Amino acid sequence: MPHTFRFAFSLCLLSIASHAQDPLPQWHHLDPAVDKAMGISTDRAYELLRALPNKPTARPLIVAVIDGGIDTAHVDLRRVLWHNPNEIPANGRDDDHNGYADDVYGWNFMGGADGRNVFESQKEETRLYARLKPLYEGKTLATVPAAKQAEFRLYERAKKTYALKRAEAEAAYQKDAQALAEDRARLAALKKGYGVAVLDSAFLHRPPAAADTALARQAAYYYRGMRGRTPNTDSLLNRYIRYNAELKLRLDYAYNLNYRPQPLAGEHPADLTERHYGNNNLQTRLDYHGTGHGTHCAGIIAADRANNLGVRGVAEQVRILSVRCIPDGDERDKDVANAIRYAVDNGASVVSMSFGKYFSPDKSVVDEAIRYANTKGVLLVHAAGNDHLNVDSTLQYPTGRYLNGQTIPNLITVGASARTNDERLVARFSNYGRQAVDVFAPGVDIVSTFPGNEYRPMSGTSMATPAVAGMAAVLKVNFPYLTPADLKRIILASAAPVHTQVLKPGTKQLVDFATLSRTGGIVNLYEAVRLASSQHP
Repeated sequence: MPHTFRFAFSLCLLSIASHAQDPLPQWHHLDPAVDKAMGISTDRAYELLRALPNKPTARPLIVAVIDGGIDTAHVDLRRVLWHNPNEIPANGRDDDHNGYADDVYGWNFMGGADGRNVFESQKEETRLYARLKPLYEGKTLATVPAAKQAEFRLYERAKKTYALKRAEAEAAYQKDAQALAEDRARLAALKKGYGVAVLDSAFLHRPPAAADTALARQAAYYYRGMRGRTPNTDSLLNRYIRYNAELKLRLDYAYNLNYRPQPLAGEHPADLTERHYGNNNLQTRLDYHGTGHGTHCAGIIAADRANNLGVRGVAEQVRILSVRCIPDGDERDKDVANAIRYAVDNGASVVSMSFGKYFSPDKSVVDEAIRYANTKGVLLVHAAGNDHLNVDSTLQYPTGRYLNGQTIPNLITVGASARTNDERLVARFSNYGRQAVDVFAPGVDIVSTFPGNEYRPMSGTSMATPAVAGMAAVLKVNFPYLTPADLKRIILASAAPVHTQVLKPGTKQLVDFATLSRTGGIVNLYEAVRLASSQHP
């Protein structure tokens, strides 16, 4: 089977020039009642805010994006970036004595003091299995001392998960490699059959009549697959090639027991109390696996709403602080904890966290950082994950509970929803859970900023999360007395349950959308502002 329709759901579907003079279409800002799209009612919320009497004066707010870095030169982000007021750029010194030299826009916990940066990493189950295998391979629970049995069970679970995921990754790569070979052959035959060097969308839409009717069918097939996203089949094929290379990277790094990344210069990996390591390089590679994901999330939150370029973020009067600690693979607990602390210590009121994993061997240090954030009045917003799993039964980290079982009061977990109020309202990839997922937000075909002054649609709970973080920022800017618990309560309470019958992610079973999260609803900024204003002291 060719790539065309399998690849159509990849994260990056199109690229649009950055100098468009009108905002690009962003359905997630629309209003469900007025626009018949399941957006968050952004513009309607701003209309309400402008009309409110006796509203506190709005104050600028810092929102941290813990991700893979951002493109700090993007035309739609430059004006909304946080600048460390006490740091002199590029002098190689720690002017504000916070332990991080030249942290002008934020910090990179995946870089070394020598300037080297980490991009690929193992999955946590791979790291765990590789570390514990020498200790427990060939043993049984009965032969392990009682004090080590919990670790042995962790080893067995990591081994099982690794074996399953490695096999899936190998199968996906082989299947895609075969599809890529078929696409190469078909596209070469199309060019030869029509006697042209380039097959663009205009040609494929109305190709000249040919004696071979199979040619016309293939032309129509690839035209549908392009759908205006690529100028010609060469570009389309290059996308397939890049996607196949990404699948190969999963085998080479994420699920490779023998991969041993070099320790970062200036860091001691085993020291979980260590905080001052890394570098200030937030841009790293200007592609999806470098800064693309973080740049996209930052734009959803706060892309410049006043410059009439590209896209508009959810929140205005905010500044984006970037903290890089997410590789292509699984983030380390130590880095996550340090990223949260760095964000809090530099004034963030809201933290957007579009990452997650299914093993967390050092969860205690992350819990400590989250508790610290709560004492400082900081709300954390976290992605539920993209594996169409019930995370009530399959834990995804950071979870909404501490190790002692207590609910985390300053954390919101977000699933992804789509535009239409029908059976496909829940994103087919989204994790869900009546207890573990708090609420859903738009996360399918969300257009936002991308490195190199570009804009692209992406899909994922990664996109739903910054939409909620942006909402929290709007509320905090306009109602500054709200605590993290207040923000969470208002955002959840204003998400009215939706009882549409939807396809349960990963299945063909129809279920009530309201059963897939704690609230059963989709966030709505207008309703959240209305609720907050009604409770204004």
